Amino acid sequence: MTALKSSSSLGRWLGLAGIAGDENKKAKRWAQWLEWPMLFLALWMLITWYLSLTEEINPRLHHISDIIIWLFFLAETTLLTLLADRKLRYLRTNWMNLVILVLGLPILWGDSSMISVLRMLRIVLILSLLMPMGSTVHAILARNNLGTTLLVSAVFVGLSGTLISIIDPAIDTPWNGIWWALVTITTVGYGDIVPISPAGKLVGAFLILLGIGLFSLLTASFSVYFLSREEEEVTDKESELLGRIDRVEVRLERLEGNISRMMEFQRQILHEYEREKSTKKPLK
Repeated sequence: MTALKSSSSLGRWLGLAGIAGDENKKAKRWAQWLEWPMLFLALWMLITWYLSLTEEINPRLHHISDIIIWLFFLAETTLLTLLADRKLRYLRTNWMNLVILVLGLPILWGDSSMISVLRMLRIVLILSLLMPMGSTVHAILARNNLGTTLLVSAVFVGLSGTLISIIDPAIDTPWNGIWWALVTITTVGYGDIVPISPAGKLVGAFLILLGIGLFSLLTASFSVYFLSREEEEVTDKESELLGRIDRVEVRLERLEGNISRMMEFQRQILHEYEREKSTKKPLK
């Protein structure tokens, strides 16, 4: 993912804007490296949250897990603040990290009176950990009008589900029809809901063909996105190499100019020496 935390207006409003696009390369690189650990933390938080609700996790282990997550947020906020050129701007646009750190302090000593606050804090934590995916998802959806394609497909699924519930006696409600349309257009085919009328089967066949085309389009769009990302990286490296070559050429030209001036100066010295030598009278 080059995708850093989303720097969109939503990210700034939530206090989760991340490293700004005009920051130094080192800060951007570290922010990018921290994305994968953050995603794993989000997954781990969902798992531990579920296990805590079902009481299938040791409370002590859960407490230790919360401490590790809090320490990670502290380390990430401290590191990126130190690396950022404009530190106050980073803290101002990522104020939610400070809120998480302050509200998470009771975790360190296991204050049970703050349990309701800590539950809400987990929701904020998961949201902040998943924010790095925002820019990547937006870039993918913007490529080749993918977002529009998904929106049109969703509308078509809704219309098809409603239509099939009207024309086919085996599908009695629009919700079952939408579920059937979704399963059909994705070519999953669970078989829990099946049309039995000729008209229903005709609609199903059309949805299957549409699903094949849709997934081909999605696969192509994803491939184009990742290939373009690699192409952009190669282009950036080529531009950097060309810049270095240009600088080397400039230095060589300067060096050639200095050598030419030195040789000209040397020729002038030799010429003066020869002239002085020729004007001297020979000794008798």
